[in-house]
Order: sequence, then structure tokens, then C-alpha cells
Amino acid sequence: HVQLVESGGGSVQTGGSLRLSCKRSGYMYTTYCMAWFRQAPGKQREGVASIYIHSTSVADAVKGRFTISQDKTETTVYLQMDNVKLDDTGIYYCAADSGRECTIATMEGRAPQSSDYSYWGQGTQVTVS
Repeated sequence: HVQLVESGGGSVQTGGSLRLSCKRSGYMYTTYCMAWFRQAPGKQREGVASIYIHSTSVADAVKGRFTISQDKTETTVYLQMDNVKLDDTGIYYCAADSGRECTIATMEGRAPQSSDYSYWGQGTQVTVS
């Protein structure tokens, strides 16, 4: 079993920056895709970015503003959010999976899809004003 805990959410002004973190624990004997999703009020959850070893993918809506990275142990993933906009407001979720689908999507540079991820964090609120 895998546990994911997000942190770093909060309030930020338009044009500002914020960094989210997600710590993964539990079963460690495999390589995971890790991703960030977000859900704005009244909207469906959407994929923001994903990472698999050295490959990353970023959704068009945040390309050039958000960066995904992870530490050397590959157990903590970060989402650096720069030049944030009002539309970036929402709950941000961390997700992980060890399956083939998320691996291929990330390596092909496609935005993450919810259906490809099995493990989810509780989410952290980001509010841009």
C-alpha cells in the first residue's frame, strides 16, 4: 500500500509563486509515476504534470509556469508554481501508480489522466487572488 501526503498549499497573489510537496511512503520496491492533478470549484479534476524517473510531462494550461521535480530518493515530488493565475485556484492532489499507462503517458509528454493512477493524497488547497 502507498500513502501520499501533500503540503505547501495556501494563498498567493496573482503573479506569485508557490511550491507544493508530496511525500510518498509505503511499498518502495518498484518505480512509480507521480503526478499532480487539480480540481477547481464546479470543474472536473484535470492533470497538471507527471514525472517518471527523468521524464516529465506538463499540461498545456501550465506549461512554462509550473515545473515538476522529485528528490533523489524519488519519494518526494514537487510542483513549483510560478506566475500563478486566478485559474490556478483549486485543490491540488498528488497521485502515484506503478503501471504501464502512466509510464508511457509521461514518457510521451502527455498530461496525466486520473484513470491511470491508483493512489491519491488528500489534497491541498491553493487559492490565487
